[in-house]
Amino acid sequence: MSLTERITSDLTTAMKARDVLRTSVLRMAKSALKNREIDKHAPLDDAEAVKVLQGLLRQREDSARQFEQGHRPELAAKETAEIAVLRTYLPAEMSEGEIAAAVEKAISDTGATSAKDLGKVMKAALASLSASGQAVDGKKVNDIARRRLG
Repeated sequence: MSLTERITSDLTTAMKARDVLRTSVLRMAKSALKNREIDKHAPLDDAEAVKVLQGLLRQREDSARQFEQGHRPELAAKETAEIAVLRTYLPAEMSEGEIAAAVEKAISDTGATSAKDLGKVMKAALASLSASGQAVDGKKVNDIARRRLG
């Protein structure tokens, strides 16, 4: 069962169970997946669906952070609950240690010595990390690479 099919099935289950939060999040995810499918003019594979869900997750994380800064804990809590639902459909993320090891390997492979070489390091590190099949947050890779090169 593909990720899109699983979301559709779980949406039906959530609606029958009258789970308002889960229903809302899954409707939003299904809509985003369908919009991406329309833009592409072809069905999405699981890797593309994961990217769409990761984008939704990042949006929720940014919103939660902004709500906390704006002293709106009730809205931040809602966003955090939505994040928890979305995470159940994403593969486990890599640990910082695994990302750091990939960045070190990319630095040695590219011969990078300064922050000017960040682009080359990022390209090599993301290529090797995405080949593993696990979810990778590019922002984390960038932060680790900047600390190492800077």
